[in-house]
Order: sequence, then C-alpha cells, then structure tokens
Amino acid sequence: MPIIDEKTKSDLKGIFSKEMHGEVKIWLFTSKNKTICEYCDAVIELVDALSATDDRIKVFKYDIEEHEKEAKIMGVENVPAILLHGAKAHNIYYYGIPTGYEFSSLIQDIIDVSNGTSRLSSSTKNALKEINEKVDIKVFVTPTCPYCPQAVRMAHQMALENSKITASMIEATEFMELSSKYGVMGVPKIVINDKISFEGALPEQSFLEYVKDAASK
Repeated sequence: MPIIDEKTKSDLKGIFSKEMHGEVKIWLFTSKNKTICEYCDAVIELVDALSATDDRIKVFKYDIEEHEKEAKIMGVENVPAILLHGAKAHNIYYYGIPTGYEFSSLIQDIIDVSNGTSRLSSSTKNALKEINEKVDIKVFVTPTCPYCPQAVRMAHQMALENSKITASMIEATEFMELSSKYGVMGVPKIVINDKISFEGALPEQSFLEYVKDAASK
C-alpha cells in the first residue's frame, strides 16, 4: 500500500497549486543501516511522493555516512532527517517519519516555506525579530498525538521568522535515547535550549514568552 494514496496526492496537487508561491527544497538525510534508521525507506517514499505532486518541490538526498561533511554543514546528527528550505535556508527540521497527525504539519510547513513567511501574528513576528541569541527548540511528538502538530507548527513558524531559531520535530518513539535524555513522559514535550521545558500545545503568546525567556538566559 502506497504511503500516500491517489486521492491524497490529487488533493495535495490542488492545495499546492493554490497556496504555494515559490520553490521548496527538501534536504533528506537517511542511512542504509536499518539498525539506526528503521523508517528511512518509508521517509524516502513519502518525500518522493510529495515531490511528484508539484514541480516546485525539489528533493536532495544524502546518506549520512557517505555525506558526513554535508550533514555537519546542515547540522544533521540523526536520521531520518528532513530539512525545508525556500528562497532562504531555514532551520526547520523533522527527525523521524512525519506521518499520522504530523503529516499535516509537513504540508503546512512546505506551503509557508514556499511563501517565505509564517502565519504568526504581526506582534509575534515583531517580537521574534528582537531575538539576537541562538534558540534551539525541540518538539517531541508521536504520530497519534492530535495536539502535537500545533506545537510543531508553532516552533517551525518561529524558526521561519528568525534565522537564530532552530526548531526540530522529534518522533519520540523513533529516538528513545533522546526521549530518555530529555525526560519525555508525555507529548508534545517542548525543550528550549536544553534549559526550559514544558508539555502541551500552548497558545502563541505563551509559547513566545518561553522562547524569549530562553533567549535571555
């Protein structure tokens, strides 16, 4: 059974045709070693299916063992990893397969990246411009979590607005060591600069306050 059925592909073609206004580059890092990347083949199939829906979605594939230099430049340490770039490079990462509820996050991110802007409020965008320190946001999720996409989208949109911000979706069950390291007991769990953490999909202003707090420390 294909990872994206024909009806979904048809729907995506219509959505992308209407809402995308620029090119999107998908940088995909995988590994042939199934012991470290059980879902790499599925992620490759997913990305290939997405690129087939619109000519403006370009895919660049790398093997993390064979392309260590590229992985280092891109800041990729785990696989599978998806990075989304538009006219500019953005620090938007997906670690693990974005299926289930997270598929919608990926689609909306592709649209935003193609347009070079987020859907955050003007006041939030202005506040994010004032952040001059590096901020790293990790969002731990599972595909069956209905509240996780909101947290992922919030983090990714903030990274889209400020190049100092890096935002990563991390599929908790694929990366158990990371989940254990950061004490993930429920999802979504958000960890900012390895100092501040919270659970739940917070409203925009509350999420922003956590990001500003982390940036100031």
